[in-house]
Order: sequence, then C-alpha cells, then structure tokens
Amino acid sequence: MELRLENENDYFEVESLTRDAFWNVYRPGCNEHLVLHDLRNSDSFIKELDYVCLENNQIVGNIVYSKMYSGLGKNMSSEVIAFGPISVHPDYQKTGIGKKMIKYTANIAKEMGFKAILITGNNKYYNPLGFVSASKHNIYLPGLSEQEEASFFMAKELEEGYLIKNSGVYDFDRCFEVEEDALETFEKKFPAKVKREARKTDLVLK
Repeated sequence: MELRLENENDYFEVESLTRDAFWNVYRPGCNEHLVLHDLRNSDSFIKELDYVCLENNQIVGNIVYSKMYSGLGKNMSSEVIAFGPISVHPDYQKTGIGKKMIKYTANIAKEMGFKAILITGNNKYYNPLGFVSASKHNIYLPGLSEQEEASFFMAKELEEGYLIKNSGVYDFDRCFEVEEDALETFEKKFPAKVKREARKTDLVLK
C-alpha cells in the first residue's frame, strides 16, 4: 500500500472512484465526485494535502483537504481545515485504508502549521482517530443550536487548546453546496448507474 500526492492525470480516475464509493450510500446516486471536482478549483483547496492510496499500482483511495471559513463574514481561515470527500473503492472498504490516509495526512497538516481539523461524519468511526464533538470546543456550524450537541460535527486539534481560544462559527467551502442542474450535467461524463429509491433518512441535496 502506497500513499502519494494526486496529480492532474489522476483527476478523472479519482472522481470515478469517489462516485463508486458514495453511489447510493447517503442518497439516490451521489454528489461527492462533483464536490471533489469543484474543490480543486477553489481558493480553499490545499493541494499539498491531496493524497491518493495505491494498491498494486491501482488507485483505491483519496483524501482531500480545504480551508474552513470562520465567522459570519466568511473569512477563510489560515489555520482551521477540513478533509473530505474521503473515498475508498468499494472493494477495499473496511480494510483500514481510510484511517491510514487520515492519520498520514493529519500529521502532514500539523507539520504544515495547521491547528485543527473539522469534519462531519459518523462519530463512532472518527472518535478513535481523536475527533470529538466540535461543540466541546464551542465550535458550531451555521444554523446549529449552541445548546444542542451535534455529534456528526467533529473537531481534532493539531495544537492543544487552539480551538477554545478561537471558538465560534465555522463553515465549509461552498463547493459542498451542490446544485442539481450542475450535478446532472457533470454526470454525463460517467457511465450510467442505477439510482436506488429515495428514503426518509437520505441527506438532502443542497
């Protein structure tokens, strides 16, 4: 298993991998491959933390990072970042690749001088990796109640004590807010896939 930086020649392959990894998981179809595509052109994208994982010279995983935005003024943070999408090919899921990519890149992020990582996801997966509810550091997403703990919004400090001194509202890049029309157009670049039926528990496409 090898980890290396992604390069432009990998882009479509990694977008296809991301599509396969997320297809029909959180909603009918997925939008994470478009999020990834758009993030690469965003000012918040951190190219030095865009890694792929290879097994037998085949790309089987990818993790990317972007800078968070702090405060209601939407100021890009130079110290607080997020990873995602993080993708592992369906044939290689639950083999430890995701955790290896997170640990490896988090160490690099710390060496680069970043102070904290914020994410959304399953707390049962991320708690063992050092992530805790962001509300414990008085960190919140826009629209979330400060009185209610949102276990899906988590934080990992790379510098102990940093977040409590920089508490408040943080938000992700707008690339995560996907428009349905843009997704429909982007989907035409890929082989057709069957979407499952919608469920009440599905994430709503922003």
